This record gives sequence, C-alpha cells and structure tokens, in this order.
Amino acid sequence: MILHVVSVSGGKDSAATLLLAMSRFRRDRVVPIFCDTGNEHEAVYEYLDYLERALDIQIHRLRASFDDEIAAKRMFIARDQRQRRDKSGRRLRWSNKAKRRALAVLHPTGNPFLDLCLWKGRFPSRKAQFCTEELKTKPAVLFQLGLVDQGHTVVSWQGVRRDESPARANALKFERIGPRMFAFRPLVEWSAAQVFDHCAQAGIQPNPLYLQGCSRVGCMPCINVGKDELRQISARWPEHVERIAQWELLVGQACKRGFSTMLSDGHEAADRREIFADLNIYARVEWAKTSRGGKQYDLLADLIEPTACASAYGLCE
Repeated sequence: MILHVVSVSGGKDSAATLLLAMSRFRRDRVVPIFCDTGNEHEAVYEYLDYLERALDIQIHRLRASFDDEIAAKRMFIARDQRQRRDKSGRRLRWSNKAKRRALAVLHPTGNPFLDLCLWKGRFPSRKAQFCTEELKTKPAVLFQLGLVDQGHTVVSWQGVRRDESPARANALKFERIGPRMFAFRPLVEWSAAQVFDHCAQAGIQPNPLYLQGCSRVGCMPCINVGKDELRQISARWPEHVERIAQWELLVGQACKRGFSTMLSDGHEAADRREIFADLNIYARVEWAKTSRGGKQYDLLADLIEPTACASAYGLCE
C-alpha cells in the first residue's frame, strides 16, 4: 500500500499540504505526523487539536529521546582524564569542578529540545543548527522507515516553498529519497498568500500565532528569531522568555565552560562570562527594543498591545 505521510508543524504551509493530500487520497492512505520539539508555544498544540477536530483525523505526535546519549555523556565526563590541549591552548579534560557541576544537571528531563542541548552542552546556532536534524528530520525518517519495513511505499509530503529562503530556491517538487520512499512538495511554486487563501477556501483558520506577530510557527523562540518577532514574544508571552532563561542556566551548567546562551551561542571568545552577559535571553530582549543598530531605544517598542492583532501577512485587515 502507498501511504502519504504529511509532516504537520502547526503552520500555514503544512496545513495547506495536509488539505491537498486529503483532497486527493482516501483518509486511510494519509498519515499526518507532528514532530514535537518541546520548544513550542501552547497555541501550536491547540491548533493541532483544532485540525484533528475540523478534518476528523489523527495526527501522530513524535518526540525524540536523548536518554541514551545523556547517559553516555555522563559516563564520558566522569571518566575523562585527557591531558592534551586544543589549538587555542585550553585543556581538553573536564576539570573536577566542571564535572561536579555538569553531572548534577545531566539527567533527562523529558523535553526533547532541552535534553538535546544538555547532551550537546550548548544550544544550536546558525552555523550548527543541529536542532532541525535531531528533533524534526530524524524522528520523521524513523517513523517512515518503520512503515517501509511493514511493506508500505511512503510518499513524504512536505510544505516547502521556494520563495521561503535561498536554501529552498531549487527545491524539487518530487524526488526519490530511498527504497520505496519519495518526497513530494506540492507548494514549491506557491506564495504565502496562496497558502492562506487555500486554507480559507477550505474553511480552515490560520494558527492564531500568525495574528500575534509571528511570521513563522515553530519553536518559541527559534534560534533564528528576528528582532521584531523577539520583541513581540517578550511583550505577549514573557513566560517563554523566563523559560529560556532557566534553560540557559541549566545548559550552562552542563557546558564545560559553565555558560551557554540560546541566541548567538556560536559566538567564540576567551571569556564565556562576557558572552553570557551580552547575549543571554534577557539581554537579547533589550536589544530587540532598540533601533539604529542597537544604539538607540525604539520609543514605540513598549507600545505593543498584547491583545492587539499583528500580522506580517496582512491577516488583520
């Protein structure tokens, strides 16, 4: 049997992709999946529930686990006796103080994003964006390989548009990705406006986050969050900023140097304390309230009304 696995994120593109799949194939041939990163806004889970009710479907929730990786890292840190130094002259071996600090927090929390960062001892960055691979791609691929092992042919439906980014400018509409596995991207030539129109014509409402200053739906916040969106997040959902601040402290304790930040964690400097002071989540929120390259506070930044509609796609009109 050919199964059409649709990756649903809670965003506009995946919702339109799901609608297209359901309009073309029997309900028992369409298998929607959601890869839960653990760094999602609660509105995403509510929107998935809405889609299940509106379309009379079940969305399979997938969550990555890093229990084994964390256990292996605990053993490595406890036994680390290396004497060599890296190219910058820093010791490779974990100091006894750093060992005690890391081993105190290196335990699975059940949250995929946080556990991934604890295992890695750092947050993802633009140059090391391992979060997508570990939290989204791998769980989806493993799920689909399981279907192939059961004797099915799998078509992976992906809500990718070429105008989203330069990296997707040459995305193929259809391709073979493995034995009895294919990828289909029906939206590659669509615009964002076409996506919203298609959902509206089918009677499907957009995720409410699009009406609250978010240009994309996914991690809250994403490591690639823009200045305007970070400002909206801090004004509308300060509890998510507080959560990231707590995660920064935990991941910092699991880091050999003792400090780690979610935004711009790929920054390198001799003294990580200076980086943490400049780039921790609270410092980045303050930066998001400035203009002119961060040199001057934007006087309108504090005028965001948390209950007011704000859409990058003109959905409030």
